[in-house]
Amino acid sequence: MRLTLRARLTILYSAVVAVTLTVFATVAYFTVSSELYQNLDASLGRVGTSLLAVIDKQQQAVKRPLEPAQRKSRGDEAVDEFAFLRRGSMRDFIGPVIPIDSAERPDPVWSAVYEHMLFNSSTYLIQVADAKGRIVWQSDNLTTDTLPGVKLFQNTGASFVDGRFYSYYTMSGNRFRLALLKSSVANVTIAYPIGEIDATLRRLFSLLLWSMPAAFLVSIGAGWFLAQRSLRPIDKITRSARRITAQNLGQRLPVPETNDEIARLTSTLNDMIARLETSFDRIRQFTSDASHELKTPLAILMGELEIALRRERSAIEDHETLTSCLEEVERLTKVVQGLLDLSRADTGQLALDFSPVRLSRLAADVSDDVAILADRKHITFVNTIQPGIEVEGDSVRLHQALLNIIENAVKYTQHGGRIDISVTADSHVASIQVVDNGPGIPHDQLPYIFDRFYRVDRARSQRIAGTGLGLAITRWIVEAHGGSIEVQSQERQGTTFTISLPLRQAIAPA
Repeated sequence: MRLTLRARLTILYSAVVAVTLTVFATVAYFTVSSELYQNLDASLGRVGTSLLAVIDKQQQAVKRPLEPAQRKSRGDEAVDEFAFLRRGSMRDFIGPVIPIDSAERPDPVWSAVYEHMLFNSSTYLIQVADAKGRIVWQSDNLTTDTLPGVKLFQNTGASFVDGRFYSYYTMSGNRFRLALLKSSVANVTIAYPIGEIDATLRRLFSLLLWSMPAAFLVSIGAGWFLAQRSLRPIDKITRSARRITAQNLGQRLPVPETNDEIARLTSTLNDMIARLETSFDRIRQFTSDASHELKTPLAILMGELEIALRRERSAIEDHETLTSCLEEVERLTKVVQGLLDLSRADTGQLALDFSPVRLSRLAADVSDDVAILADRKHITFVNTIQPGIEVEGDSVRLHQALLNIIENAVKYTQHGGRIDISVTADSHVASIQVVDNGPGIPHDQLPYIFDRFYRVDRARSQRIAGTGLGLAITRWIVEAHGGSIEVQSQERQGTTFTISLPLRQAIAPA
């Protein structure tokens, strides 16, 4: 299925949100779970450390190993050497419990927390064994149950780190977290029920499980809204673009009042429409000019042929009629050939045959060819051609371009005028300059003289033979050779055409 851009953006946005939420929920769940169990292990370890510190202090006080009550007696009264662990006496013995750790400073807040943990028998299950593994004391909430000792886990290959080992243990259907601490005096096993932690994690999991679909649905709605709002200027541009046709290319697309991608795209499209408008105007003008250029010789041909068919004519008159028709046919041929060359050039189908061209000799040959036409008008030719200049190009096309420029100079220069032709070169560029002292070109018409069929002062140009395509063809030839053509002119002072071409090699010695 072909989805709209709005739908694709919504799907992409929703997919990103869904992946982000999934990753966040997974990280959050495992982070909370890890933090809870790490804090629990730290609490168990601190309780065990505090308890071992109490036992060690009591042993130092009695100066002998501690033993359970049933192993020691004085007369008929049993002596309970672990009475200091009873809730009532323990407070008098040690006061607030402080962890014995040289790397830590005593914290009164944690001391109060440990004191509560040790004295609150309903929270922790505590079991103390002597160094030989014999159970010497259990917290009241253990009743008849027994926690696993250190030796049990040592026999299973458990690895104690700094005298501590943590494990899970199930007793009477309940799961506990065990902390086993061993020392030279006693071994302590502390258990804490993790049912509350498991319940908290289950609630967190349920919350994430139900909130993620809701958040995903919200993201779909938000994505659709944002995509619609973001694409609203494009919809407006689309509607405006549909109203622009070849008949109203003067219209432009509305540019948003923002400096974003859409505004730049709209400006680019408006520039493209402006170029299309210019191209359409040129096509219309070209069609009109081509029709005008073709209409005149066709009308002459039709008139001559109609006259020849209406009445009997002598052989001399028929010859004159055929001669006139031939001239018009030749004119039509030049126009059609020029149009064909320009059309093929525009489509890239007109190939050039590049080879080394002796530009100095080429300019001299063209000047000699046109000199015959110049003699009829008593025009003086002055050639200043630097020898040995070579360029890379198509000699036939370069000859055509230079011939067009010099022929135009001869056509528009009055009797007795002068034309200067110079060919020079510097280290990189060869320049051909054709200067006449003819009537010149008005300044406002200079930008259009290279347009097809454009002729300056059409009323006067009708008396001068030409198709109006010569300069257009010349510009294409020069630009196809990587060069440029420029014109400078003032009315009643003459015109200067300058052709610049890339130089093929250094100037050869004369």
